[in-house]
Amino acid sequence: MEKSQPVQGYLCRDGFTLGYQIEGEGDPLLIIGSHVFYPRVFSKDLRRTRKLIFVDYRGFAHADRAIEPRDCTLETIMDDLSALCSALNLTRVDVLGHSGHGYMALEFARCRPDLVRKTVVVATGPSHAPEHMAYGERIWEMLAAPERKQRLMQDLEVMQHRIESEPEQRFIWMCLGLAARSWFNPCFDATDLWQGVQVNMPVFDALWGGAFCNFDAAGALLALEQPPLICLGRHDYLVAPVETWLPLVPANNAPEFALFERSSHTPPMEEPELFNDVLQRYLE
Repeated sequence: MEKSQPVQGYLCRDGFTLGYQIEGEGDPLLIIGSHVFYPRVFSKDLRRTRKLIFVDYRGFAHADRAIEPRDCTLETIMDDLSALCSALNLTRVDVLGHSGHGYMALEFARCRPDLVRKTVVVATGPSHAPEHMAYGERIWEMLAAPERKQRLMQDLEVMQHRIESEPEQRFIWMCLGLAARSWFNPCFDATDLWQGVQVNMPVFDALWGGAFCNFDAAGALLALEQPPLICLGRHDYLVAPVETWLPLVPANNAPEFALFERSSHTPPMEEPELFNDVLQRYLE
């Protein structure tokens, strides 16, 4: 059978060009974030059984105007996602969000139960609130290997120089500079993953510094008709660890948890076979 070719397109909306890329065969899985970055993260094998629909949000989209506060809200992002689904004639989807985009996936499932069937969050803590991030920091200080900490110190110096040279690319330089906290292999170079990726720093600053700090994960879990799948890497030192989710779990609608022992912040790429198996079982 001839393999289907990726389909790329754009939705122009409110001064932004929201890109999308569609790959694979099967039931649709909407993956929120960057249509450039995330196709590089998920394994080719997953395309054999699922139609992967990678979509931008305003943090990763080309903007034809200055960024405004309204561009940086979850409400606006939910409206954009609904518009993208409508443009792509999607009437029922599963949705996945990685890292901060996990909050977007949870919120979209809560807002659009008519559209979203099942929800997957990957490498996402319950919030970026100070108490959750402080817990993660204690784990780093107590359990991270000395060589991992040493590597971080070296990379932070390079990261700072890059940020000073190109502050508009700060999010990318931070992701690369924090490799020791975000990859099972602390020396992994993720530069290729970020090639050609557009970033709008005001959107990232507002979401990571505001909306994600105040995200009501407990309320989201209660509101979902189907409990989500929450995937976390054992060596993820970027977000709050799995233990911080446990007090928020509703007794009668508990999510499924998957802990990847040889992963950090990106289990789909670090343990692709196991991740695909876990994902497929949940989505059945």
